[in-house]
Amino acid sequence: MNILDDLKYTREHEWIRVEGDLAKVGITDYAQSQMGDIVFVDVQTVGEMLEKGESLGSIEAVKTVEEIYMPVSGKIVEFNEKLSENADLLNKDPYGEGWIVKISLTDPLEINDLLDAQSYRTFIESL
Repeated sequence: MNILDDLKYTREHEWIRVEGDLAKVGITDYAQSQMGDIVFVDVQTVGEMLEKGESLGSIEAVKTVEEIYMPVSGKIVEFNEKLSENADLLNKDPYGEGWIVKISLTDPLEINDLLDAQSYRTFIESL
C-alpha cells in the first residue's frame, strides 16, 4: 500500500496536498484498491463552498459507488477534467495524475486535524 509522507489523510480515505493557497484532494491508494476498477467520477460542486466532511462528489467503480468527502472546508475551484475521459487514473496514479479537485482553503488550520502518513498507516492496519 502506497502512503506518501508529504500528504494528510482522512479516515474516509481522502488525501490532501496543500500547494500555496490551494490544495489538491484525491482518494488514497488504499481506497482505490478496495473499490476496484473505477469507471466514472462525478463532481458537480465546482464553485461551491463546502464544509469539512461534506460530500463533494462520487466515484463509481464496477461494483460500487462511493462518496468523496471534503477533508477540510473550502471552495471547489477546479475538477480534474482528465478524469472525465480516464477515470482509471484514480487506479493508476491516485496521488499524481488522479487528483480529483483543487480547493481554496477556508481555514488552513483544519489541516492539523487530519492524519499524517504514520497515523493513516496505523488506521488502515486496524481495519
